[in-house]
Amino acid sequence: MKLLLDQGLPRSTAALLRSRDIDTLHAGDVGLAKAEDIAILEQGRLQDRTIVTLDADFHKLLAITRATTPSVIRIRIEGLRAEALANLLERILKQSSADLEAGAAVTVQARRLRIRRLPLIR
Repeated sequence: MKLLLDQGLPRSTAALLRSRDIDTLHAGDVGLAKAEDIAILEQGRLQDRTIVTLDADFHKLLAITRATTPSVIRIRIEGLRAEALANLLERILKQSSADLEAGAAVTVQARRLRIRRLPLIR
């Protein structure tokens, strides 16, 4: 599983995950620090990376475009520091890797994990 962390997440989380053998890039480290969400989604699609974000717009873009890739993990927990976020992402990857590999929109709350397969169609 390869990850691309959005701008709002700590850059140090990417380094922590790489040290745990999870291929992770941060948007700020690959020239996407000021990129529009659609450009980050496209980069994730091109590199077969799951996007990790705090931003609801990514799920909205997946729904509008009826995209089947990339998978997106939206974190809805405020104030996570790098270590706590890395630990959380490790647990999410273990729990939902099959869904993420198939294409999914995942929403993470303090006591809940919601997984919706792509494309997002009502």
